[in-house]
Amino acid sequence: MYNARMIENLRQRLELFIWGDLLAQYGLPGRVLATVLRYLYAVLRDIMSGQLTLRAMSLVYTTLLSVVPLLAFSFSVLKGLGVAEQLEVRLSGVLEPLGENGVQITARLMDMVDKVNGGVLGGIGLSFFLYTAISMVQKIEESFNYVWYVTESRSFARRFTEYSLVLLIGPVLIVIALGMLTSLQNDAFVQYLINNNIVGPLLIAGSKLIPYLLVTAVFTFLYMFMPNTSVNLSAALVGGLAGGALWALTSSAFAAFVVDSTSKYLVYATFAIAIITLIWLYLNWLILLIGAQLAFYYQNPAYLRLGRREPRLSCSMRERLALNIMFLVGKEFRSPGKGLTVRRLAGALRIPSLTLAPILKGLQQAGLLTISETEQLQPGRETTRISLNDILAVVRIQGETGSHRVPRWSPAVDLLGAEVDAAVATTLGEKTLSDLLDNAGV
Repeated sequence: MYNARMIENLRQRLELFIWGDLLAQYGLPGRVLATVLRYLYAVLRDIMSGQLTLRAMSLVYTTLLSVVPLLAFSFSVLKGLGVAEQLEVRLSGVLEPLGENGVQITARLMDMVDKVNGGVLGGIGLSFFLYTAISMVQKIEESFNYVWYVTESRSFARRFTEYSLVLLIGPVLIVIALGMLTSLQNDAFVQYLINNNIVGPLLIAGSKLIPYLLVTAVFTFLYMFMPNTSVNLSAALVGGLAGGALWALTSSAFAAFVVDSTSKYLVYATFAIAIITLIWLYLNWLILLIGAQLAFYYQNPAYLRLGRREPRLSCSMRERLALNIMFLVGKEFRSPGKGLTVRRLAGALRIPSLTLAPILKGLQQAGLLTISETEQLQPGRETTRISLNDILAVVRIQGETGSHRVPRWSPAVDLLGAEVDAAVATTLGEKTLSDLLDNAGV
């Protein structure tokens, strides 16, 4: 009991030190340090909660199932472009921290991919490969949606179209990037600079940063594309830079660990390569999710201290929220624009979609709201047939869990509650959503 109280006191002092104004008294350096500590505290808190590590482990399992079909599909595209060998070199670079094991794993993967001939990629084989690859991307999207508090995934049509587009265009972009790097290396002016005694060492040192810059670019792209929400470029770039730097540090540390762990190979024997590969995959996925978490906090700094606590809304807030949701849906229905999705609704109300989800679900179950195949929010019926009383009933009456027996209210309380309900019904009268929109001049 005493230890628990002491730990709680330490936690409160730490939070006061990080979130208080103590460091801000030291000017710009203090404010910068406070900001870094707040982001670090938030990320460590999320890691300790176990969800990020659990999802990273899940992605490791998905990777083991999908890596060969994914590489086979990518290589089938790259072979048509005549640059499959360059991708093999880049894959070997990604696995470089595994040391000699990375070389062996690359060779085995390439051997399995080479055995996948064009006939297998036709018909049912191609469908299976696409399904496996898309399943992996879907798993990544679900993890990113969790980080970004997004409750609705892409529809099947969007998922299939966008994922297939990435799988087809991704290898082409890799070809363009590799082609640009190759042309730069062969450029006469670049060769002249490399041979220069002053500029040459700087260029050679800078060329070693290219793998990390490519990782940063890939991370940034994933942070912008994968979540089913709008991500600012600045937030994605912050997450990409942090993830790329963390990946570089982890790669160096892991490579040193592999070199110094030769004695462990004797214990695990032939399983050593598999175990080291699993650890490396886990670290890569965890780093990717940590970068996504930083990108989310950069775009939504209000969550730094709050974290993933369950949103709690007052009864008044839930009532206004339900009315406002239906008002915006009705307004979009009358004056169509870009379309109203859950993401745009959350942006318009400045409320996370995670908070909106229970109310949206209640409105759907009541038949007041529908979501189309293109994820557009639309009225469940004519606005003239949606009474404001029905909307408020979703959050005031419906959705309670209740008990096996009818509660026994005190007569005075029961009477007062009935009077409150009657007052609300009288105030709203026969007003409908259409009346609300008319009064607002929509």
